[in-house]
Amino acid sequence: MDDELTALRRSRMRWNTPLSEPHAELLLDRMALGEGHLVDLGCGWGELLLRAAARAPGLRATGVDVDVTGLGRGRTAAGERGLAVEFTESDAATWDVPAERAFCIGAAHIFGSTTAALEALARVVLPSGRLLYGDGFWAVPPNATALDIFGPDLLTLPDLLDAANDAGWRVLHVSTAGQLEWDDFESTSRAGWEGWLAAHPADPRAGEVRDWLDRRLREYVRDYRGVLGFTYLVLGR
Repeated sequence: MDDELTALRRSRMRWNTPLSEPHAELLLDRMALGEGHLVDLGCGWGELLLRAAARAPGLRATGVDVDVTGLGRGRTAAGERGLAVEFTESDAATWDVPAERAFCIGAAHIFGSTTAALEALARVVLPSGRLLYGDGFWAVPPNATALDIFGPDLLTLPDLLDAANDAGWRVLHVSTAGQLEWDDFESTSRAGWEGWLAAHPADPRAGEVRDWLDRRLREYVRDYRGVLGFTYLVLGR
């Protein structure tokens, strides 16, 4: 897809994760934000990072990603809201600047695996700090198609918590995305392109967009709705 459509696909999404407004507020509460440095590794457009910066004005907030489209959206939002949030184009997997607080939500893949992510993040977050870590897990055994989509390395929730403990973390909070959060996430992930498709049915790109939308909805409802879970962990040491 070209840059125009790539930017448009996530345009209706509040954040690129299954998360409601009340759930987001709960997570920010559990992070005990104050002064210091907060880094969001794999931030995308950093909506939760922006919310954190607005909530704790003494916080130094940095978002790190290689997605220039997402970073641009984040910078625009920060400017519109008058927030001094820095968005840095860099490989989050190699980030080594220590921070009192960190977010890493839905970005374990950039480190290679859940285990590798939890171990790497333990080297970034200061010993007295906290990490908000979001990751997928198998809520029930997956079928072959779900395994093919998400790969064989996804853990169950108990195994994910064990991996956090093995990496030296203490689990301070655990919550999971509910079905409504998932349905809203999947619907908004398609909404930008659905709106474009309705307005441009004869565009040469319309067939490819329609195929992607149909396949995504089919895979969701048939293969991983209620099968793939997503957890939010607040971790300390």
